[in-house]
Amino acid sequence: MASSFPPHPTPQAPGAALERSLGRWDLTAIGVNQVIGTAVFLMPAQIAGLVGAWGPLAVLAGGLATLVVGLCFAEAGSRFEGTGGAYLYTRAAFGRFTSFEVGWLAWFTRCSSQAAVTAGLTLAVGRYVPVLATGWGRAGLVATATFVFGAVTWQGIRQSAWVVNALTIGKLLPLAIFLATGLAWVSPSRLPALPPLGVDDALSAGLMLIFLYGGFEVVGVPAGEARDPRRHVPFALVATIAVVTVLFSVSQLVATATLPGLARSATPLADAAQVTLGASGALFITAGSLLAMAGNIAGQVLSGSRFLYALGEQGDLPRWFAFVHPRRHTPTHAVLFTSVVALALALTGSFAALAALAAVARLLVYAGTCGATLALRSPRWSGRAGPATFTVPGGPLVPVLGVVVSLGVGAGATRAQLTAGLAFLALGAVLFLLARTRRSGSLGSE
Repeated sequence: MASSFPPHPTPQAPGAALERSLGRWDLTAIGVNQVIGTAVFLMPAQIAGLVGAWGPLAVLAGGLATLVVGLCFAEAGSRFEGTGGAYLYTRAAFGRFTSFEVGWLAWFTRCSSQAAVTAGLTLAVGRYVPVLATGWGRAGLVATATFVFGAVTWQGIRQSAWVVNALTIGKLLPLAIFLATGLAWVSPSRLPALPPLGVDDALSAGLMLIFLYGGFEVVGVPAGEARDPRRHVPFALVATIAVVTVLFSVSQLVATATLPGLARSATPLADAAQVTLGASGALFITAGSLLAMAGNIAGQVLSGSRFLYALGEQGDLPRWFAFVHPRRHTPTHAVLFTSVVALALALTGSFAALAALAAVARLLVYAGTCGATLALRSPRWSGRAGPATFTVPGGPLVPVLGVVVSLGVGAGATRAQLTAGLAFLALGAVLFLLARTRRSGSLGSE
């Protein structure tokens, strides 16, 4: 079956071309940086509030479920060299409208995740400087963080990669020290008894875990700026999920063992570090959390702007979003727009609400990519993507499980969260129809 669109984006964006300079470890750092943001420092309390002492096992199970989905991203990503990630995969498999909705939701996920992390930043800073946690102080901190890292992303992909790599190392160091010392406190006598576990609580925890592990999917988004994306993207995806699963599971275990009132803690890892290392330990973890959040914000702008760039490059949004700065080789219009939307969300929403909204939006992106992994294996779609350099073993089992996991976790969403997600899908459909009408008018006038 002939394809009406190419496997890689070919239209020349106005301005200039993106620069291919990212290696496999740059992509891995981008992935780890995106996953390790606010959630690892704040989410242990919320998970404990839902499943109690089951938290460490729940987090480990969440990592394994994420790996199922991540393997599908790895196989799909090994077929493409362009910018866009899940948007490109679903475009080749399911056509223009479905891929637009996936790309639209993926962009919104990045904006809402960035807003959630920025909101979490105010909580962490507010532990020591209360004036920055409320009112105008909070608004000023949110605006400063948003536009500082938007400016870094504006400057160039190498500058962004340097900042992301440095902040990733900076955030992993205090986490590693905390976990190494905290494991000495873990013993059966310090772990609370396992409580009865209800289905509703388990599903709600699953939605939180989607947010906790969310971000790995951005590894394939800047593939158009990677030197060998079809080989480096699968490596970086698997490496990212392996690293964060170990860190998150051990963090939840240490927090559960050291804090009897874990579910009531506003800053659980900092409070746990105060138990194991004293006041200096709490300050150390708070510093690490600030680095983690800063790096995550920088990465969110980087990946979110690339989704908008891809949508504009393919003509599914106005070409204004696909503008590439002739000297900086970055999609500066997309960077600016993403930063402004994330700022608005951060100023108007709480961390918990934004985290849940980002998780709901992310589910369709995951399910779409798992489905695309199956579809792109068919000879009927052979002209729509390159041959896979990485194939998930087990035939259709893993992609089917990925779809089930993605949609099943959605059962934990509230009516309000699902309504918000559907409303955003509907808004995307309207924008798609407007863009299609504009394309048809342009073709008719030629």
